[in-house]
Amino acid sequence: MQKIREAAVKMASLSVYRGILQQETVHCFWNLLQAGCRVLQGDDLLLLAQAWGEFFSSLCRHGSCDELAASITRAALYDENVFSLGCAAGETTFSPALTAAVERDLALILELSVLTPDDLLDGIEGADTLCLPRWETGCPVDVMQGKDLAHIRHNMQEYYSCNGCGLYARYRAFIWRDGRIVPVEHPDRTNMSDLKGYDLQRGMVVDNTVAFLKGLPANNCLLYGDRGTGKSSTVKAILNTYYTQRLRVIEMPKESLMEFPQLVDQIAGLPMKFIIFIDDLSFSQQDTTYASLKAVLEGGLAARPQNTLIYATSNRRHLVRETFSDRVGDEVHRGDTIQESLSLADRFGLSVNFMLPDKARYLEIIGKLAEQRGLEAYLPELEMLAERWATARGGRSPRCATQFIDAAEAAIRQKGSLQGF
Repeated sequence: MQKIREAAVKMASLSVYRGILQQETVHCFWNLLQAGCRVLQGDDLLLLAQAWGEFFSSLCRHGSCDELAASITRAALYDENVFSLGCAAGETTFSPALTAAVERDLALILELSVLTPDDLLDGIEGADTLCLPRWETGCPVDVMQGKDLAHIRHNMQEYYSCNGCGLYARYRAFIWRDGRIVPVEHPDRTNMSDLKGYDLQRGMVVDNTVAFLKGLPANNCLLYGDRGTGKSSTVKAILNTYYTQRLRVIEMPKESLMEFPQLVDQIAGLPMKFIIFIDDLSFSQQDTTYASLKAVLEGGLAARPQNTLIYATSNRRHLVRETFSDRVGDEVHRGDTIQESLSLADRFGLSVNFMLPDKARYLEIIGKLAEQRGLEAYLPELEMLAERWATARGGRSPRCATQFIDAAEAAIRQKGSLQGF
């Protein structure tokens, strides 16, 4: 039997890991093997040439034309199936039949991943006239390297246990868009070490998150206060610190809050821990979507699942914009209306205030940033210029300090001094 036909039969027989056939590059590879079988049965070489070109194009788009093995085994690593879901949920024991099927599939995937162009073209008459592009096989992903299938299965089990499975093993950040959870290909890489000051506030949010990851009681969290103080950056840094502990963040626009039940239906049964992140949250008196958030936080039938918390940021403590004119009028129970508006913030179990720093704390942040960038020698000059920078930009804040240090570092690296800055 020609190798291309043998490979097609093996791929067709995948069971537990059959989902990898839906992954783009693997799907194109599957189409290529089927086209080769049809050519062997007498069909025109055009079918093979077309399928070959589509497969190689897919390899190139994903930067894998020199590493076929990594591309195909990575698809297995990120596959969502009964075995990977069970491992991610903490299961350690599986039936002998499932264990044997998993090891068989892994063996077949490893065999398929090292097929060369010559292997597939062997025995196909006229294939040498096509001048087809060639790929390199490379090596499988680290987790799937080794000769012992039981050892490879154990490695996969450990990987799923630590990183989750499917889409949530490959990505850490997501956005709710058009009724779907969409992965963020290039998430913000802010780390805790990048954030200066506000250690007490940030520590409260971190402690709450760690309790959540350990399965202990934890609260929905509202980070509120002045602009540029690091509220959103705190959430991003927490994700980048704890994503290896199965933490994932899904950003949900305020305008989509009424779709919250749809979102939780998609993640409630997953073994990961999710923070639903609502950035820059505020409402007007005429905005009734705050009722949707109140129901989500407490009291709605579609309650948030145990693997989910809500973290929101806002420049307003009470979230709902209120004017003095709201406190007068002819409504009989005006006080009840005001209390209803203010009750939303009370439904966050943890509220953390980020206020603009005074001059001393602002300069302390400048000093820490300068030390991190290796600019300590310029600190006296930086402190003087930092005040001028803040005055020109409407006030001191950690964001302002970071922007200043970025500009100052660029000047120093290019000109060797801050002269004329």
